[in-house]
Amino acid sequence: MVMKQVDLAFSESGSDRTLAVEIIKAAREAERQTLGLESFGILKAYGIPVVQTAFAKTEEEAVKAAEEIGYPLVMKVVSLQISHKSDVGGIRLSLQNGDEVRAAYREMMGTIPEKRPDAVLEGIQLQQMLSGGKEIIIGMIRDPTFGPMLMFGLGGVYVEILKDVMFAIAPVNEKEAREMITGIKTYPLLAGARGAKPSDIDALVDAIIRVSKLVCDFPEIEEFEINPMMVLEEGKGAFAVDMRLTLKKK
Repeated sequence: MVMKQVDLAFSESGSDRTLAVEIIKAAREAERQTLGLESFGILKAYGIPVVQTAFAKTEEEAVKAAEEIGYPLVMKVVSLQISHKSDVGGIRLSLQNGDEVRAAYREMMGTIPEKRPDAVLEGIQLQQMLSGGKEIIIGMIRDPTFGPMLMFGLGGVYVEILKDVMFAIAPVNEKEAREMITGIKTYPLLAGARGAKPSDIDALVDAIIRVSKLVCDFPEIEEFEINPMMVLEEGKGAFAVDMRLTLKKK
């Protein structure tokens, strides 16, 4: 595979960082320490591609948003108290039309409170459903000695059971970001094992470098995770599907 020079041509001090500052400031003012998908704007500010997403508080809003995004869609419940959405039936895949959106919304709002009466359901999130691709995870935890420690690995069972991840101290350059990717044991799955088409490694390198810049710019971010990010075939990019960040306590 030909290695391309990754382009990080985005503003260092303009509206990009300003948008991220505003989102974090708003969270502080609302006394929210943990942010989820509502902070997607931070990724956009740093040029990290995100899957097309909309938030809805009502059934009618959900149907309207679905028509605007287009089908097929994924629906996810939005609640700070629910980390593992699938455990409570908080994820629906491959919704094909408005009727299916309505049915999924009603079922979530009807059954999840029975399973998690402690959870506040803020609404639902609709996302474009990407076809193909592989799930990866990019994370960061701020070590008291070494500072921001970046993590990269394949998502799902690979990170949960096999613990197949690589770490690096931020900031990282292109060479270091690429070594994080090629260093995992399951890298052949990304490179195109057994005749499969290779994944877009350059897009992952770019995403790691941008995350590195983000967490260095904002030392108040204690933990950060894009999980999953869907990486498509070579040349087609990688898109954040879900994210979570935790701010340091004041």
